[in-house]
Amino acid sequence: MSLLSRDFSPITRRRLAVFRDNRRARLSLWIFATLFLVSLVAELIANDRPIVMQYQGQWYIPVLVDYPDTEFGGFLPSPADYRDSFVRDEITANGWMLWPPIPFSYETLDMALDHPAPSPPTARHWLGTDDQGRDVLARVIYGFRLSVIFALVLTAGSLVLGVLAGGIQGYFGGKVDLIGQRITEIWSGLPMLFLLIILASLVEPNLWWLLGIMLLFSWLGLVDVVRAEFLRARNLEYVRAAKAMGLPSRLIMWRHVLPNAMVATLTFIPFLFTGAITTLTALDFLGFGLPPGSPSLGELVAQGKNNLQAPWLGITAFVSLSVMLSLLVFIGEGLRDAFDPRHIQHAAGPSPAASESPRSRPDA
Repeated sequence: MSLLSRDFSPITRRRLAVFRDNRRARLSLWIFATLFLVSLVAELIANDRPIVMQYQGQWYIPVLVDYPDTEFGGFLPSPADYRDSFVRDEITANGWMLWPPIPFSYETLDMALDHPAPSPPTARHWLGTDDQGRDVLARVIYGFRLSVIFALVLTAGSLVLGVLAGGIQGYFGGKVDLIGQRITEIWSGLPMLFLLIILASLVEPNLWWLLGIMLLFSWLGLVDVVRAEFLRARNLEYVRAAKAMGLPSRLIMWRHVLPNAMVATLTFIPFLFTGAITTLTALDFLGFGLPPGSPSLGELVAQGKNNLQAPWLGITAFVSLSVMLSLLVFIGEGLRDAFDPRHIQHAAGPSPAASESPRSRPDA
């Protein structure tokens, strides 16, 4: 608590206290952060390459470096396939290999399945395989990371555009606000999902192009929130004083108005984050999202629909998405409460004047 007292203002400490008192939000943040950190090192958890190995007295790190097949007694200059029986036996006879807990990457095709793909969960594949023989758990881990990173980048871009557009409209008002509102109303009235499908079908799908297409619409939800805060703050006394002193508008907006507007904006971020993940999942489910073969949770949902005889696919997709989105919603609720003035006042406790009894007052 002493660290918080030194590093944060009283209002920030109260907000942290409100968030900390929300047990569901606090646990959700810890669980989500842990899952994301684990997914960042997915190559050390699920991979078809050894993490580290020793061959003929030399050390190798195949998880990070591509070694040619000729390095281990092969005849091809292409990267070594460590699942090949010849390479595996050669390395085992002259050294050793340390494999990840899941010896499959998200794109590894298992050709030694005991059952036709999709195969049920076994000790070899903890959540079974999809209809192409790929490990489902590996695809979930990589898909979780891809979805979160995609949502992070999209949310950051939406935050910049939404704050910029809403701030300009709210601060200047008048014709600027009128024209801006009409543009955003027309743009937000367009059928976003259908336009995304049309645009995504016209170009070769890839991660960055999909981000650009979704960024065309994802910022619209922030404009009204930021605009309302700027409209309220521009008439405050200290803003008027800054204008009277001749400070440039961009400096007043950045230094004096934006900090107040960000209070309401921060509570909106987890829900933007959730919307980005659900939109990506929907596009992948419909086949207009990430390139084929990408570790996509939406593609796993589609496989569950197309393979009803393999219920582990649908159940895994449903549980993965439900847990991810529920954690984000709980975190968003905690942030909303932390920035709610009523909760902050309650966390601060009753004022000394209110808690003082009439008998204890000097003038009683």
